[in-house]
Amino acid sequence: MKKAFTLLELVFVIVVIGILAALILPRTKTNPVQEAAVQVLSHIRYTQHLALVDDKYNDSDANWYMGRWQIVFGNNNNFANNKPAYTIFADSGAYSGDPKESEVAVDPQNPNLIMTGGYNNTVALDYNNAGFKGMKELNLGEKYGITNISFSGGCNIGMRISFDYLGRPFTGDQSTMTGPYSAATQRLITSDCNISLTDGTETATVQISPETGYAKVIF
Repeated sequence: MKKAFTLLELVFVIVVIGILAALILPRTKTNPVQEAAVQVLSHIRYTQHLALVDDKYNDSDANWYMGRWQIVFGNNNNFANNKPAYTIFADSGAYSGDPKESEVAVDPQNPNLIMTGGYNNTVALDYNNAGFKGMKELNLGEKYGITNISFSGGCNIGMRISFDYLGRPFTGDQSTMTGPYSAATQRLITSDCNISLTDGTETATVQISPETGYAKVIF
């Protein structure tokens, strides 16, 4: 006698598969806000790494500290396709506080790209220009749907984080500082710095600790 599955058995198997799919599939869905926060965390750590291995001290330049490695964020930048984006760079020369192509960090995975999501109307840094040399995933609005970036806690001056040769985090624009550690403008972060990313519905926060510069994501 030939063996076969009954209709009832087939229906039972289909029901079980449906239940398993309902339990498993939601866990495999991506969360763009969390992905954006993890990426930002990675790049903050990379900025700190650059500061540790590339000490900017120069005894012949009184403003050497203005050239520390930093990561600068912007909301609705006109040249970042009107979306939140960030750039990693080390200022030099006149210390304008704004990056030039030659000052932006090179993508360690692709030396043909520089680490900006769009900053100004310089061809290489202009997100909307065909000659853009940046990394489009650093434009958090375009890549992950982030609508706003906000700073709070120990880093509420501007939207920048920089690091010294010990990896200690600073807040604000270095080009307006009056000395590397002067009391008035040293801007060493002395309490937890919170960088919050949102798409209007969900929020994830990257938190940077004072002194050590240790960073983590809080969902």
